[in-house]
Amino acid sequence: MPKNIFSRVQSRSLTRHHKIAMAGVATLGAAAIGFSAVPSGASTKTTTEAAQPVAVAYSTQQIKDVKASVTDQMAGASLKAEQIAAKKKADAAAAAKKKAAAEAAKKKAEAAREAKEAASRAAKRAEAKKAAAKSYPNNLDGWIRESLDVMKKHGIPGSYDGIKRNIIRESSGNPKAINNWDINAINGIPSKGLLQVIPPTFKHWHVPGTSWDIYDPVANITAACNYAADKYGSMDNVDSAY
Repeated sequence: MPKNIFSRVQSRSLTRHHKIAMAGVATLGAAAIGFSAVPSGASTKTTTEAAQPVAVAYSTQQIKDVKASVTDQMAGASLKAEQIAAKKKADAAAAAKKKAAAEAAKKKAEAAREAKEAASRAAKRAEAKKAAAKSYPNNLDGWIRESLDVMKKHGIPGSYDGIKRNIIRESSGNPKAINNWDINAINGIPSKGLLQVIPPTFKHWHVPGTSWDIYDPVANITAACNYAADKYGSMDNVDSAY
């Protein structure tokens, strides 16, 4: 081709038809041209065959496998998260149940304690009411019986007969009796009251809830019986001056 024509062709813009033609040339060039190499002097056979397209190994299974693997991993992670959440929930429920049980037991114990204390207070009130309601005659019989009730509360032994027997011997039943002639009187601490108790003995063996007056019949009897219980086991065992 003359140079001036080539230059004009070269200077022109490639049209769509030119591009298609060039693509055809490229495809044709891709065709396999078989040259058989033969020894020198031998005839050369040239064959032109269309090149077979190279098969590209392609499979959707690989993509499926990757997707399945990712899906499995995500499912596994989700399952693990659910298991952790479920365990936390179960632990929280167990802790709440344990706490509720402990609180219930505490409330039950407190209720039992309060009920016991209330019953004790009620019993004391009933006993005090009973004691207040109980009356004793203001005589030797009444004094002995009242003393026996006080002694019972304090665990002091003694019987009605044993107390009365010693009272008759010591004072003939006179709560104001006083001994001004024995050794105690000589020493300045005369025996006084129903059971002829000296002041130091009365003070030491005085029983709470009774009068501090040594001439008070109930206080005198109860203090004397308290002393006799310690020294003789009971006023019942006393048959003479003690």
